[in-house]
Amino acid sequence: MPKNSKVTQREHSNEHVTESVADLLAHEEPVDYKHSVLNMAGEAQDKQKDVEEDLEAEDRPAWNSKLQYILAQIGFSVGLGNVWRFPYLCQKNGGGAYLVPYLVLLIIIGIPLFFLELAVGQRIRRGSIGVWHYVCPRLGGIGFSSCIVCIFVGLYYNVIIAWSIFYFFKSFQYPLPWSECPVIRNGTTTVVEEECEKSSATTYFWYREALDISNSISESGGLNWKMTLSLLVAWSIVGMAVVKGIQSSGKVMYFSSLFPYVVLACFLVRGLLLRGAVDGILHMFTPKLDKMLDPQVWREAAAQVFFALGLGFGGVIAFSSYNKQDNNCHFDAALVSFINFFTSVLATLVVFAVLGFKANIMNEKCVVENAEKILGYLNTNVLSHDLIPPHVNFSHLTAHDYSEMYKVIMTVKEDRFQELGLDPCLLEDELNKSVQGTGLAFIAFTEAMTHFPASPFWSVMFFLMLINLGLGSMIGTMTGITTPIIDTFKVPKEILTVGCCIFAFLVGLLFVQRSGNYFVTMFDDYSATLPLTVIVILENIAVSWIYGTKKFMQELTEMLGFRPYQFYFYMWKYVSPLCMAVLTTASIIQLGVTPPGYSAWIKEEAAERYLYFPNWAMAILITLIVLAILPIPVVFILRQFHLLSDGSNTLSVSYKKGRMMKDISNLEENDETRFILSKMPSETPSPMPTHRSYLGPGNTSPLEMSSAPNGRYGSGYLLASTPESEL
Repeated sequence: MPKNSKVTQREHSNEHVTESVADLLAHEEPVDYKHSVLNMAGEAQDKQKDVEEDLEAEDRPAWNSKLQYILAQIGFSVGLGNVWRFPYLCQKNGGGAYLVPYLVLLIIIGIPLFFLELAVGQRIRRGSIGVWHYVCPRLGGIGFSSCIVCIFVGLYYNVIIAWSIFYFFKSFQYPLPWSECPVIRNGTTTVVEEECEKSSATTYFWYREALDISNSISESGGLNWKMTLSLLVAWSIVGMAVVKGIQSSGKVMYFSSLFPYVVLACFLVRGLLLRGAVDGILHMFTPKLDKMLDPQVWREAAAQVFFALGLGFGGVIAFSSYNKQDNNCHFDAALVSFINFFTSVLATLVVFAVLGFKANIMNEKCVVENAEKILGYLNTNVLSHDLIPPHVNFSHLTAHDYSEMYKVIMTVKEDRFQELGLDPCLLEDELNKSVQGTGLAFIAFTEAMTHFPASPFWSVMFFLMLINLGLGSMIGTMTGITTPIIDTFKVPKEILTVGCCIFAFLVGLLFVQRSGNYFVTMFDDYSATLPLTVIVILENIAVSWIYGTKKFMQELTEMLGFRPYQFYFYMWKYVSPLCMAVLTTASIIQLGVTPPGYSAWIKEEAAERYLYFPNWAMAILITLIVLAILPIPVVFILRQFHLLSDGSNTLSVSYKKGRMMKDISNLEENDETRFILSKMPSETPSPMPTHRSYLGPGNTSPLEMSSAPNGRYGSGYLLASTPESEL
């Protein structure tokens, strides 16, 4: 012991010792146990671990700028669902009234859970597998489940991009190939294709020319070579975008995230100038307040909030893991969430402006067709000329004049009115036709664009927008697969990316056979919905109830430099888990009550018919759900019974050059719980005076507690500059 130490001085003094051991030890110089003769673990091994972890921290990629990161998160969260799912739900569930439950649920479910995923990714700087292994090793299967769901979604989602690529290249011609029905020439006579005549030109082109669809999922029909080539192009584009990680995908995001807004703005301006656009927008946003009391509306709003932000996929966590530790992810969560909402509303305005124009076109067509029927009845004396109001001019018949004439005929010919086969031709009926998904993009919207001046230009812009919307989501989905695998298994990202794309293309051939559209429906409706709700509710429970909401809030305070609002504490702890539990229960009930099925296109009838999945398809459907959820109980059981190491006996944390390093080894088994709870393995209290942690504005001491959970791994590390020795 040094001669000038206080303890040595006391030994040579006759004074009575009154100071405590803690007071004495507080003045002692810190002991470097790593270089002490008492260090029996092996200095060389610890140094090697330090160097490896240091290099890993240095080598982890980072975003070139904050803008690039925000665009990546926007590109992932804003996808095809904002364009063809949100407008449909808005129309179906009360128009403007639907925005109220959507906004409420966005605030109490969407933003808190989105903030949670951003925070854990940025704090731990790992993909989904590493993050949930750290937060709760027994729930480490959450990360694997997220990867499996990303694989399922990526397989069919890129098929939609392939469809858009096919339509994109078909748009470079005038007139557009789906503007008219094909004509069959038989000698001197020409006949319109029967299937097209019974449906419409755009419907025929979609089902017959693009998909060449079979009558049911049981009829494979072989590969559709046009879609096979389109799928190959789609996977090639995705592969090139993500092959270098965020170095390549970040640059792609500048275009793929911003270009859709340019197109939506152009379509909005063009749409507002179309005749009937105001009718569509007014119909869209006229609130039906009674719908707000319907529980189904709230369930669908919660599901849309949940999927619109990309929760549970792992892409959000992966993107945020490349951030700096002091990045304000709280601001990012609010910003991206409201940009997502704004995009949905903007897309809804565009869709219903165009559909309002289409409804007026179809209504005028209905008036003309039924006016010809009435003229025929007048010429054959089935109807009397006295029934026609004197101001009606058949050469310039308006919808109002036809409606007036229709009511008179219906009143006079009440008994035999049905035999006349007249339609009311109401604009409201056309606007009430609910269209979503592929029906909106590839049938309704394409039909409306055929009536635009310079229709090929607008078609090229529209499908290029769909390709970019899909590409942004696919980059996030692929990152949700590759980042955790690279972090966990140290696979070279170029080899992994190329391998994933080749594997996905080969498996994706399932979706480009003639019955492929039905498999897309199966995967879209069932492969992700229930598994993702289970994943997110377990994420919420893992952080708020197992890891600890107070501890998590404390770590956020240290990371962000301010304490997040207490609102998040209660949302994470109580409200969000309860809402997610209700949503999960409702999804299970919905799955049990409604037999799984799909809309099949019957060629002979030229119409859709709802069919139930056969037994073998039901087996595939159930397998998809089980496979996605299976890693969670498997990992839990293996770690609960110590059949799989959770790494708790080798993990520890210290600081070296201002960074976190793993260097404590061989934790005692009985210290595992204390370690997870961020306490030191030894129960001996620290001799240092306890400092208060910085809790944000209004608190006086920004110093960190010597035994508080802090740092990236939250395991009670100490700053290198803090003098302390442990006994």
